[in-house]
Amino acid sequence: MPMYEYYCPACQAKFDKLRPMNGADSAVQCPEGHHGARRLVSVFAMGGRGTEPAPAGGGGCCGGGACACGR
Repeated sequence: MPMYEYYCPACQAKFDKLRPMNGADSAVQCPEGHHGARRLVSVFAMGGRGTEPAPAGGGGCCGGGACACGR
């Protein structure tokens, strides 16, 4: 079950809640008990460690040359 981020306009709280995908857009009750909190559009970031470039692929291995399987 995915976790979604919600915002309550009554108390201006942001909170997370586990919900089934088919109920993600339904209004929920915030932790303070207000009704009508709505789901936010969440953003996520992908990245490595700091400013290191990503490893170059193309090694023909199962991980594109980035694994240690010994092939």
